[in-house]
Amino acid sequence: MDNLAYELNDLPGNLANHLMISVIPLVIGVAVSLPLAIFVTRRARYRYGVLTVVGVIQTIPSLALLALMVPILVALSVVTTKLFGFEISALGLPPTVVALTLYSMLPIVRNTVTGIDEVSGALTEAARGLGMTERQVLWKVELPLAAPVIIAGIRTATVWVVGIATLATPVGQRCLGNFIFRGLQTRNWTAVLVGCVAAAVLAILLDMLLGGIERSVKTRNRALGLSCGIALVGLLVGGMAAPTLAKRMSAGANNFDGPLVVRIGAKTFTEQYILADALAQLLDRAHVPSDKIESLGSTVVFDALASGDIDCYVDYSGTIWANHMKRAGTAPAATVLSEMTDWLATEHGVVCLGSLGFENAYGLAMLNAKAKQLNLSSIANLANHSRDMKIGGDYEFFGRPEWHAIRDTYHLAFSEKVSFDSTFMYEAVARGEVDVISAFTSDGRIAAFDLVVLDDPANVIPPYDAVLLLSANAVRRPEIVNALKPLIGTISVDTMRHANLMVDRDKDKKTVGEAAAWLLDQAGETARQESN
Repeated sequence: MDNLAYELNDLPGNLANHLMISVIPLVIGVAVSLPLAIFVTRRARYRYGVLTVVGVIQTIPSLALLALMVPILVALSVVTTKLFGFEISALGLPPTVVALTLYSMLPIVRNTVTGIDEVSGALTEAARGLGMTERQVLWKVELPLAAPVIIAGIRTATVWVVGIATLATPVGQRCLGNFIFRGLQTRNWTAVLVGCVAAAVLAILLDMLLGGIERSVKTRNRALGLSCGIALVGLLVGGMAAPTLAKRMSAGANNFDGPLVVRIGAKTFTEQYILADALAQLLDRAHVPSDKIESLGSTVVFDALASGDIDCYVDYSGTIWANHMKRAGTAPAATVLSEMTDWLATEHGVVCLGSLGFENAYGLAMLNAKAKQLNLSSIANLANHSRDMKIGGDYEFFGRPEWHAIRDTYHLAFSEKVSFDSTFMYEAVARGEVDVISAFTSDGRIAAFDLVVLDDPANVIPPYDAVLLLSANAVRRPEIVNALKPLIGTISVDTMRHANLMVDRDKDKKTVGEAAAWLLDQAGETARQESN
C-alpha cells in the first residue's frame, strides 16, 4: 500500500501531461487531416500519393519516430536560431507533438476519404440539380452523411495517440509512460500497473465521448451530442491547462516562491532513478524547485544538457570518453576525468562538478557456478568457449565502442547476441537463457543473482566514474551548485550497490525515494567522517 501511495503521488502531474500530449496532436491532426482528405477527394490524382505517405508513416515504429524527431528538431533549431534568433527545444513537447500528430493522420484521412466516397452519387447529383454549389454539396450533403465514418476514424486515432503517448518518456516528455518505463527498470509492477490503467481509462473516456457524438449524429440526438461535445471541449481545455496548474499546485505545496525549476535528467536504469531522486531531495532541502525528466537515452540526455533543455544529471566518464569524445582505447581514470572535464567545458559549456566517488563500469558477467565449472575468471578465458555461448546486452551495448573493443581484443565470437531491457537481462542469465551479459558493476543484482564479473586483463573497458554534470545555465545559479556539491566524493561503490539492491530486490523492496533518502544519509555520514 505504501508503494501504491508513492506512485499515486505522481499521478496528477503525469496524467495532466499525458492528457496534454494527447489532446494537442489530436487537435492538430484533425485540423490537418480533414482538409487534406477533402482535397484528395476533389483531386483524384493526388489520392494514392497522400494515402501512401500517411500509410508509410504508420509503419515506422512509434518509439523510433519519436526518437527521430530529436535530431530533426536539433537541426531545425540551428536554422531558426541563425535566421530568427530563437531556438526550438528538441526534447519534451515539440518532438512528441510532431510524432503523435503524424501518427494520428492515417485513420482520419482514410475514413474521411472513404466516408465521402460512400455518399450516394444520386444524392450529390440531386443536390447539384437543386442549384447547390460544390461547396454547398460538400458541407450540406457529403460531410453530414460521412460524419459517422469520419468520427469513427477520429476515435481510432484517439485510442492510438493515447496509447503511443506513453512512449514519449524517452524523449523527455513527462507522461503516464514515466510509470511504465521506471516500473519496468526497477521491477516495480505497481508503477507499471498504475501507468497502464490510467492510460486505458483516459483512452476509454475519450472514446466514449467521441462515441456519444457519433451516435448523436446517427440518431440526430442533439442533447446527447451537445453534452458529449461540452465534456470533450472541457477535456481539451483541461488538457492544455492541466500541466501548468499541476506545476503551480506542486510549487505551492512545497512553498517554492518563484525560482526557476531545475530539470534533472536520468537514464533508463535503477541507479539513475535513485541518483536523480537524490538530487531532487537535495534541491528540495535547499528550497530549490526541481522536476525529474527520466528514462532518457545516453545520447538524448547528453544533448539535452548541452542545449540547456535539462540542468543536471549524473553520467559516467567512460560514456563521455567513448560515445561523445570518440576516443579509441582507454586511459587511467584520472586522465579520463581530467580530459573529459576540459572537453565538456570547452566544447559544450558543461561543467563537471566532480566524481560522486564510485565507478559503474560495463563488465561481462555470468553465473558464478557456471564460471567455476568452466574455470573462467577473465574475459580472455571466454575466447575458447564463446562460440557455444549466447551473450545478452542492454539496448545500447552492442552498438557501443566498448563492445567492439572487447570483441576484437579478446577474439570473442558468440553464437548469438540478444538485446534486453536491463530489467530482464539479469533474469535471462540467471535462468540460463543467455550465458554472459553486459552487467553494470555497481548493480545490486550482481550479488542478488550470484553473478561474477569477469576480469578485464587488457584494460579494454574505460573507467566509468559517476560524475555530476551541470549545464552552463545551472552553473550560474549558486543555490544549485551549493545544494549539490556536498554529494561529490561521498558515495562508495558498495553504498551505491546496496541502494540499487534496495529497489531491485523482490523481498523487502523499497521505493526509489526511500533508496535515495538512505543513500543521502550514507553520503552525509561519509562527509562527516571525512571532515573529522
